[in-house]
Amino acid sequence: MNAGGFAVLCAVVVLGALLQVAIGFGLGLLAAPVIALIAPELVPAVIVVLATGVTAVVLLLDRAHIDLRGTGWALAGRVPGVVAGALLVAALPTRVLALCVAGMVVVGVVVSLWGYRPRPTRRAVVLAGLVSGVMGTATAIGGPPMSMVWQRYAGARLRSTMSGFFLAGSLMSLAALAVTGSVTGESLTYALLLAPAAAIGVALARPLGRRLDARRTRAVAMALAIAGAATLTVQQLT
Repeated sequence: MNAGGFAVLCAVVVLGALLQVAIGFGLGLLAAPVIALIAPELVPAVIVVLATGVTAVVLLLDRAHIDLRGTGWALAGRVPGVVAGALLVAALPTRVLALCVAGMVVVGVVVSLWGYRPRPTRRAVVLAGLVSGVMGTATAIGGPPMSMVWQRYAGARLRSTMSGFFLAGSLMSLAALAVTGSVTGESLTYALLLAPAAAIGVALARPLGRRLDARRTRAVAMALAIAGAATLTVQQLT
């Protein structure tokens, strides 16, 4: 990877981490298509490692507001989803996995714009955890199902509950990916190199988050994600 490509990755990780902390999503949705475009062999391990660190910080800051029961049921669904997602990563060629990343970005944006508000029943939360486990392990984009089922939450409760789920879920995904040989020394090295960029995004999130219009920021984030997914799709099909 050349210096220009790495600089682009750093910028995307800063923005993604900032959005992840400020509005509850963004790191996977923004970074996954860009990393798949520049270095597809790093997906999904690098993003899962970075997401583990970012969600740990958010959980530490907002831990008093977490819905432990909801998180527990979601994790019960995540376990089989993680296994299925890890098997997909091991079985799919890099090109197909990159197209899956692009597809998951589109799904994530559609879910965010759909406006459907399911009741967070036990069954719905377990099912969302299952789907998130498959998506998050295979493509590092596991937020849309959980944001849909927990969208009645707001502020610190949403951030902490999502972060608690994703911290435990990311550790599960990393373990499953490691077992299938999808976590390489190269991916861990790049995760370490990109960690300062994620830390900068986290540090900027709280002071800047108060000044951001949530609706407008979400719209810009989704537009950037779609642009990245479209570019990735064109690259893989040409």
